[in-house]
Amino acid sequence: MDKSLIIALDFAGKQEVNQFLNHFNDEKLFLKVGMELFFQEGPSIIYDLKEKGHDIFLDLKLHDIPNTVKGAMKGLARLGCNLVNVHAAGGKEMMSAALEGLEAGTPAGQSRPACISVTQLTSTSEEQMREEQLVQVPLEESVLHYAALTKKAGLDGVVCSTFEAKSIRQILGQSFLTVAPGIRLQSDDVQDQKRVATPAYAKSEGASAIVVGRPITKSVNPLEKYIEFKQSWEGVHQ
Repeated sequence: MDKSLIIALDFAGKQEVNQFLNHFNDEKLFLKVGMELFFQEGPSIIYDLKEKGHDIFLDLKLHDIPNTVKGAMKGLARLGCNLVNVHAAGGKEMMSAALEGLEAGTPAGQSRPACISVTQLTSTSEEQMREEQLVQVPLEESVLHYAALTKKAGLDGVVCSTFEAKSIRQILGQSFLTVAPGIRLQSDDVQDQKRVATPAYAKSEGASAIVVGRPITKSVNPLEKYIEFKQSWEGVHQ
């Protein structure tokens, strides 16, 4: 991925997205479109953002029977996104089917979107994992297990917290993507995230990309906040 700071578009509709993007002039960004936005606007929001020259992470976290996920990914591949994802809990067969769908649906002459899996959500604590999922191993062990399963299925990487990124890349290789949400500056409110880290710490721990949402999208000056995150991620000291 050329750009490794991904902005999560935490908006309900196209009008809010356009108002937000007006702060950035002609800067080309890597934008995450999640369920809230995609379910309101559909594929047209992807086409609009691609037309403006932005890279897209379509974050729908598919989790269904293999054949359904394969068909869904075949359709999503035609949108021209750079990155898509599934839930690793769907299993190896489902993840392999997702990849088959992407390869079948990608137009001739184009590269298929990279596909990563969600291991454990960064809003999930170890206590929740044990009590609600009945997963009794430590949280990091669960994440590493899902990551290894993801690689066996042929996918390109995982969504994980910063705290597992180093172990994942040491075990599964430096080319295996580790996309880390839950990124905050020291001064930011952690909100509903449980496992958060600064951009600089994420970089030092081997995250290959970071996802930042509300700290930028809800900022009074989004461009200024974006630059602050970018400089922290790139190790630029003011």
